[in-house]
Amino acid sequence: MCAPEQKERSVKNVNVIIAGGGTGGHLFPGIAIAEEFLRRNRGDRILFVGTNKGIEKRVLESLGFSLQTIDVEGIKGKGWMKSLAAILRIPISLIQSLRIVRGFSPELVIGVGGYASGPVVFVARLLGIRAAIAEQNALPGLTNRILGKVVDRVFVSFAQTGQWFHARKVMVSGNPIRHGFAAEMKQPKEQNRPFTLLVFGGSQGAHAVNRAMLEALDDLGPVKEHLRIIHQTGGKDLDVVAHAYRAKGVTADVLPFIMDMAAAYQTADLLVCRAGATSIAEITAAGKAAILIPFPAAVEDHQTKNAEVLVQADAAEMIPEKELTGARLAAAIKRYYENPQLLREMEIRSAGMGNIRAAEDIVDACLALVQRGDNRDG
Repeated sequence: MCAPEQKERSVKNVNVIIAGGGTGGHLFPGIAIAEEFLRRNRGDRILFVGTNKGIEKRVLESLGFSLQTIDVEGIKGKGWMKSLAAILRIPISLIQSLRIVRGFSPELVIGVGGYASGPVVFVARLLGIRAAIAEQNALPGLTNRILGKVVDRVFVSFAQTGQWFHARKVMVSGNPIRHGFAAEMKQPKEQNRPFTLLVFGGSQGAHAVNRAMLEALDDLGPVKEHLRIIHQTGGKDLDVVAHAYRAKGVTADVLPFIMDMAAAYQTADLLVCRAGATSIAEITAAGKAAILIPFPAAVEDHQTKNAEVLVQADAAEMIPEKELTGARLAAAIKRYYENPQLLREMEIRSAGMGNIRAAEDIVDACLALVQRGDNRDG
């Protein structure tokens, strides 16, 4: 895909700290933003700040990004002793953040959510450094709700999320996805292929989703003979799921992890998946119809909130896990298989909610923030 024409920059090179991570839902939007900075100007310097307990080290090293870590943990949802220990670590994490920020001298700090985001962004604002946060979920996390009061800019994935922040700070950007994903979506679909169902439960798989899909096979009846299924199971359920498909004579590509998720999206006609922020961003950027099964144990039930945004726009269907059965899932799959017009209408509404240019729009706004040179208080 041709790179879009960029505005001339009055700032030649910028130093940017991207703080947060822990999970892919926080880290990968940060990577998308970092890659967009570097795609425009290889002279920009990017430093990630995370923790030793997340996925940052493994992922960022493989991509060639620099990472420094601080000692910080979450407070909510833990026993009182662990919460107290986490509170007592806050001064240490602030001192570590101060050392990192002063050492790197950034023009901008971007918090992408996760435990490391809070101390680093807070220290940046104390030092008068411009700062922004990116909130991927419909319901903001506690850290971002606090940081929203002190940062210069708040990037949100959903218009509804803006109510949690001061209106003048909010930009409805969408959730940034990596440039390669956008390029893959431009590729033409294979012609004369079977109706393709993509099933996944996040990077680790989801036992409830796997079980329901196998139970649905009997209820699909003759329809299953016309399906091609791509199923990411996670490691634990791989053998059981693969055996079940073979036993029922169903054509399925069963994988513990899909390396090229963009290609899988591009191939799929219908998705069955969780409702994490990254999945929602990819679904809408790809303009796909989806049956969403939110993870019920997500913090503050944020996956249900994410799914509800799409459901309210008729851009997806949701089945709560407590209501998930093979029969109900099969009925939903058959409904979209047998009604191409219904499927197409959902695809159009889904595409209308996505922004494949989210990373570009965020970097535009960040550069404008740096170039303005104001250090206004939150």
